[in-house]
Amino acid sequence: MSFEVIVFDCDGTLVDSGAMIVAAMAGAFDASGLPAPEAAAVRQVIGLSLEEAVRGLAPQLAVETRRAVVRRYRTAFGGLRADARYDEPLFPGMAALLEGLDGAGRRLAIATGKSRRGVDHVLAVHGLAQRFVSIQSADGNPSKPHPEMLRRAVAEAGGAPERACMIGDTVFDMEMATLAGVAAIGVGWGHHPPDRLVAAGARAVAEDAGALEGLLLP
Repeated sequence: MSFEVIVFDCDGTLVDSGAMIVAAMAGAFDASGLPAPEAAAVRQVIGLSLEEAVRGLAPQLAVETRRAVVRRYRTAFGGLRADARYDEPLFPGMAALLEGLDGAGRRLAIATGKSRRGVDHVLAVHGLAQRFVSIQSADGNPSKPHPEMLRRAVAEAGGAPERACMIGDTVFDMEMATLAGVAAIGVGWGHHPPDRLVAAGARAVAEDAGALEGLLLP
């Protein structure tokens, strides 16, 4: 496979933020007087925009209650950044992979359900902001699997859908890619298992960063 534009998801693909997301969601529900969702359930909605994730976890909530949970999640997540027990490390090999793709002339972008503030923080911590020519977040786009954020990422990177691919760890990423007419490639270290990624449209699922490099730089 050879692509001019390579778009990455963030949580579960570039960075391992699952523990922070689960803890922040538990804190948000608890602060709202609601039972905390199971960790496994939270991990299944990672990748959606925050409001859609809360809706998926508790569809019975009234709109105002759901919005209150969203606000409390943001507060809780921000607080966890100061807690030494939590961080958002890059998955093994991802820094080197991004460097190699950049050096090979590929144009890199991000399409994520994370807030722009959260993405900027992660990229700054890991010194990666200069790698990406477009960053599309949940702040200004419909939630995955709607294709708009991916279409914008590819367009801002100066590419065409048929020469682009989406790298992600969830079915939301794979479905978004299919809707946008972009090739979908899954990663096996995130939140949804490989068989679900393939069923959702992944052309291949990489088991580690080395395997992903082999798919992207043939």
